[in-house]
Amino acid sequence: MRTAAVAYSGGLDTSCILAWLQEDWYGFDRVLAVLVDVGQEFDLEESITRANAAGADDVLLVDRKDAFADEQCARAIVTNALYEGKYPLVSALSRPVIAQAVAEIALEHGAEAVVHGCTGKGNDQLRFELAFKAHYPGVQVIAPLRDRIWTRDEEIAYALEKGIPVTQTAASPYSIDENLFGRAIEAGVLEDPWAGPPEEPYALTSDPASAPDPIEVVVGFERGIPVALDGEEVPLAALITQMNHLAGAYGIGRIDMIENRAVGIKSREVYEAPGAIALIAAHSALEDVVLTKDEARLKRPLEQRWTELVYEGRWFSPAREAIDAFVDSTQQLVTGEVRLELRPNAAVVTGRRSPHLLYSTELASYGTGETFPHEAAEGFIRISSLETELHAARARAKIEA
Repeated sequence: MRTAAVAYSGGLDTSCILAWLQEDWYGFDRVLAVLVDVGQEFDLEESITRANAAGADDVLLVDRKDAFADEQCARAIVTNALYEGKYPLVSALSRPVIAQAVAEIALEHGAEAVVHGCTGKGNDQLRFELAFKAHYPGVQVIAPLRDRIWTRDEEIAYALEKGIPVTQTAASPYSIDENLFGRAIEAGVLEDPWAGPPEEPYALTSDPASAPDPIEVVVGFERGIPVALDGEEVPLAALITQMNHLAGAYGIGRIDMIENRAVGIKSREVYEAPGAIALIAAHSALEDVVLTKDEARLKRPLEQRWTELVYEGRWFSPAREAIDAFVDSTQQLVTGEVRLELRPNAAVVTGRRSPHLLYSTELASYGTGETFPHEAAEGFIRISSLETELHAARARAKIEA
């Protein structure tokens, strides 16, 4: 019996795929829909109903929400991961978690193929397939939306013909991926880079123009990981959820960007990640007062490379693990609190404190009692300027010759 395990989201693409796999061009006898909970909002009953309507033999729910928070989200925060300085890797972080769960179930059930709903022009095909191969070497990977190009309208028509209930319509054709760390929105009017994003697809964030009065929150960190909110210890998954709610009310974390995909094209992506943006800002501010200058200087380019690796689907790579080892070493003393003011469209750091501060008021102050050794500054400058003076003298001699 030919069996396929599908990374099932409950959305339009993967619902259609469940039906396609049983038709002549694939001909699988048994199709398993694997629904992995990474903190997205979904109706389990509706997802099961949709999968059954599409002909799935079984729907398997795998809860990875806390594991996703404690590993992928935590590592993104301590690495200050923002792709091209903006995007907090929402989908890129969840894909290896989902793919690993699907691969494990495929092995358990003797499935000969694993299936994803990515197209040939997207980043997620890399993220899924590299993770599949890392956990099920040699498995057949099928990508129906890459094998045959379907427009969104064609998919909607196919689903309706098959009696598969879907939420997308021709008037609202958005493709939305969601997890604990945020939401990624594309398709429809968003494909026009000149068109402003409508309010319709947003769910985690409110219009900043209608934001309530600003508030302050205090985030507590231990070894770089957020562990408390306003003095109350909270598991990371719950803390991110609370920050999504608090920051989302101010429209924080709305990102409209033209990004460079791994496959070599530019795409217009709209994200909302209020908790992620606020927590990364807070973490970076705490590092500013704890890390040494050279630690910070070394970490910044490694943060960028780590982000690129994960964006391009290389979560399960030695390079990512090596960068993690360095980052972990820098986080040993990143413990303390950061005060954020949440205001329309911005999470602003207004205070930071730690038992491991390198910031010294006595050295930095211009007030009475400051202890900076001013008398040493002249000698420091004389030595620092030696090469500059030699270079200038050489240039002058060349001109005068």
